[in-house]
Amino acid sequence: MQKIADVKSANAVLQWDQETYMPPKGASFRGQQISTLSEIAHQMFSDPSLSELLTELSGRQDLSEDQSRNVELTLEDYTKNKKYSSAFVRQMSEQINKTFHSWIEARKQNAFAVYEKDLDALVQLKKEEAEILGYEKHPYNALLDEFEKGATVEMLDKTFGDLLPKLKTILEKINIAVPVDDSFLRQHFPKDKQWNWGMYLIKELGFDFKAGRQDISEHPFSTSFSAKDVRITTRIDEADFGNMTWSCIHETGHALYEQGLLEENYGLPLGEACSYSLHESQSRLWENNVGRSERFWEHYFPKLKAHFPEQFGEVDLLTFYKGINKVAPSLVRTEADEITYHFHVFIRYELEKNLIEGLLTTKDIPAYWNEQYKKWLGVTVPDDKRGCLQDVHWSHGSFGYFPTYSLGSFYAAQFYAQAKKEIPNLENLIKTGDSSTLLSWLRKNIHPFGRKYSSEKLCHKVTAQSLSVEYFLNYVRHKYGSIYRIT
Repeated sequence: MQKIADVKSANAVLQWDQETYMPPKGASFRGQQISTLSEIAHQMFSDPSLSELLTELSGRQDLSEDQSRNVELTLEDYTKNKKYSSAFVRQMSEQINKTFHSWIEARKQNAFAVYEKDLDALVQLKKEEAEILGYEKHPYNALLDEFEKGATVEMLDKTFGDLLPKLKTILEKINIAVPVDDSFLRQHFPKDKQWNWGMYLIKELGFDFKAGRQDISEHPFSTSFSAKDVRITTRIDEADFGNMTWSCIHETGHALYEQGLLEENYGLPLGEACSYSLHESQSRLWENNVGRSERFWEHYFPKLKAHFPEQFGEVDLLTFYKGINKVAPSLVRTEADEITYHFHVFIRYELEKNLIEGLLTTKDIPAYWNEQYKKWLGVTVPDDKRGCLQDVHWSHGSFGYFPTYSLGSFYAAQFYAQAKKEIPNLENLIKTGDSSTLLSWLRKNIHPFGRKYSSEKLCHKVTAQSLSVEYFLNYVRHKYGSIYRIT
């Protein structure tokens, strides 16, 4: 399994390089290289001798609990992997590479049409993949299961159905409250100064630069080749301070999780993250519960003012805190506040579901997108770049990923509430710049288990409860009730 992980990690290095440093003319050969390694990894993981070994190990009585779980999950993964042919794996990898570069070009030209043909080819392959994997009731369930095991359309429809009306009520109250000023976030912030600030901040949060690095990419992301080599990226907008700062904190949350996995489980399920929802819980916890809290900025705001004296010299802490938490319908998901964010996710979830079911075609995407943004957020989409071209996920073939952002926020609120119970002075520690205590709690309760437990079981182990959106709703009611003076 470590040999297979070596090949997959080599492939991941090529993909990371493709999004950071690769020269444009390298695209076609890079696609070939990535496809070859994907096919090799698939063939290695389809070897009949591995099946025999796993079957033999499954019958052993002398394995530890962790060893048995590694065998059980690896056999499960092997069985799923065997459903794919090498030809399909290569075809998918080649199409993803083409689609990614089409997306980059489409963003440059601000034209969805440049992307549509390759995206459509990828959607057809994802439909085929759903049939290969098999599903109950809805083809999208097969793709959801790849990112959050056990997640279904039925479950997500109910979750969003329960959540969105309550968020809409909060939003309506905010809309008639005294507005919050955030204009100071949209001044000129030089690229180099923002970069230095971001690097300082992620080091403060506990990112180990001897086991990782940060670079620039078109869309912020994190990737890992082992717990000792974790890469994150960010993007910088000189006219928008918030763009980089919270993407740095968000991706650092992902990276801290990866750096907290046990290296002795490299290549094995217990050396991999529990799920994408749990991964997102870590990024959302650091980005929002910590990184947008008043306590956090009580410590870091004086340092920020020293770093950007011209931009923030006349801004006080309370104004800054309110400004970074301003609630207002917007166009771009990654820049959205904590309340409207889930409408962004829901729109993508509905769109993907309809694409895979065949109720929408890729040509329908811009019109559908614009219509839904008007319906749910009341905003008019001015162009494709700030509309349906804003996310990298579809070009990676990641259909079924978006719902994990919302689920991650719900897990984050529940975990953070539990951390405050177990560390009564947690918020005072954060106020002094101590994030290491919280990180240690996460390293003890969440990071080291890998895939040993499902998301639901891990949540129950940590909080003694199943996932409940009420923790998130209580969090936003308290926070935004205070900021906007609403009840």
